[in-house]
Amino acid sequence: MTERIVVGAALVDGGRLLAARRSAPAELAGRWELPGGKVETGETPEAALVRELREELGVSARPGERVPGQWPLRAPFVLQVWTARLLPGSAAPAPLEDHDALRWLAPAEIWDVPWLDQDVPAVERAVAHLGMGAKGAHGV
Repeated sequence: MTERIVVGAALVDGGRLLAARRSAPAELAGRWELPGGKVETGETPEAALVRELREELGVSARPGERVPGQWPLRAPFVLQVWTARLLPGSAAPAPLEDHDALRWLAPAEIWDVPWLDQDVPAVERAVAHLGMGAKGAHGV
């Protein structure tokens, strides 16, 4: 079975990381994740990231560099994370699809939200990659 890529955005603005709270499906509701979604056939991960951020948050963003590593999700999916920044003139992010809240987290607040278990190692790596805090600072 070929693995399918799910892109997650380490969207940073003013030194803060954006987290999105899931509203669906029920088993994930109330937990937090990096915004993003599935890469469609024929689409590059970077193009998928731009599209997903537009669909989920209503923003215009520019993908940056890929955060090293990938993390298993429900087969056949794997999570890959890219850094991203809002483009000048972009709308402010809003929870449009499958989310009911957004939070910009300063480095000291990264672990104040209950991240999805599958996102924790990706968030740790992204935070370290961005120089936003010590890996494992949340005590796990």
